[in-house]
Amino acid sequence: MRVARFAERLARAHGVDTLRARIAGMLHDLARLYAAERLLDECAARGLPVDAFERAHPIVLHARVGAELARERFGVDDESVLSAIRKHTLADAVMSPLDAVVYLADGIEPARAFDGRAALEALAFRDLDAAMRAALASSIAYLRTRGLAISPHTLAAAEHYGIPDPLEERHPA
Repeated sequence: MRVARFAERLARAHGVDTLRARIAGMLHDLARLYAAERLLDECAARGLPVDAFERAHPIVLHARVGAELARERFGVDDESVLSAIRKHTLADAVMSPLDAVVYLADGIEPARAFDGRAALEALAFRDLDAAMRAALASSIAYLRTRGLAISPHTLAAAEHYGIPDPLEERHPA
């Protein structure tokens, strides 16, 4: 519910449909508690392709499976809502304002506790694209410092938002 409420507030600030934001926020984690094997099985049962990153990190599949559950169990047929649910975890090269609202709401809702959360929240209410750049850069930096893999979808989103290639090593000239 926190994500749904935050998504609605953020949507209002940016002229995005608040009802769609609230629905996507309410349903974004429908499959979040599914075990890895079940997520893979659910994808297989629906004929959803699974890439190498997703196979190695099946928890990220909860977003795509969740969108399918929203359609099947709750009758959601609004593609913009389903897209926001699908993209709330990894982002993607193509992000609508609703996609960005739900992605940010999931990452910075008030119960999240990390350094810079309040500043990122303030930025999100001022400038959606700048907040996406900051959130993606932060996520990528977090993963890099821990030696964790970065999804191709997240890298594509970073490129779309103009974040320098996070995999390219920088050496002083």
